[in-house]
Amino acid sequence: MKTKDFDFEVPDELIARRPSFPRGDARLLWYEKRKIIDKNVFDLTELLRPSDLLIANNTKVIPARLYGVRIREQGQEKISTKIEVLLLELQSPDVWSALIKPLKKVNIGDRLFFSDNFWAIVKEKIDGQVTLEFHFQGKDFFDTLEVFGKMPIPPYIEKQRKEDWTDKLDYQSIFAKEKGSIAAPTASLHFDKQMLRALKEK
Repeated sequence: MKTKDFDFEVPDELIARRPSFPRGDARLLWYEKRKIIDKNVFDLTELLRPSDLLIANNTKVIPARLYGVRIREQGQEKISTKIEVLLLELQSPDVWSALIKPLKKVNIGDRLFFSDNFWAIVKEKIDGQVTLEFHFQGKDFFDTLEVFGKMPIPPYIEKQRKEDWTDKLDYQSIFAKEKGSIAAPTASLHFDKQMLRALKEK
């Protein structure tokens, strides 16, 4: 068996470019008693039983994609190359593991600039990833990231449109609290406060 055996084509017109509004209008495929039924997420308020358990993902998605330049000095010249960075995980207060495109264009010791005052140094390159040391940490870092970072929207959506400011709202769940996630908790996105109240009353 090969992974390509699971590949299938999805027509572009069937790929949602924006989340449903209200959120509960998102479609839901329900399977019960060997039947598949088309429903909406708001139907969960009637479908779930009092004994069912819902676990909320409280991670908050950060704008983890950064666009910048690698600047390298050669004699009296400064050679720059455009790069794209996807932050993966915070390793220490000012150090992140990350993916970089194009990876072959960066070396250990290179300085990557995302603005005049927001930059990082490449500390390691291991197994297709890099370790970046930033000159900001804690609240200062995340405040700066909010200005220069982009939301890492799913690749299949990014093929249809560019990221914009609305994604910083649309790709957060109502449970979002703990910063650090680089991907939206998809199932959680379809819940809104009205649904949550209805479920609590069951």
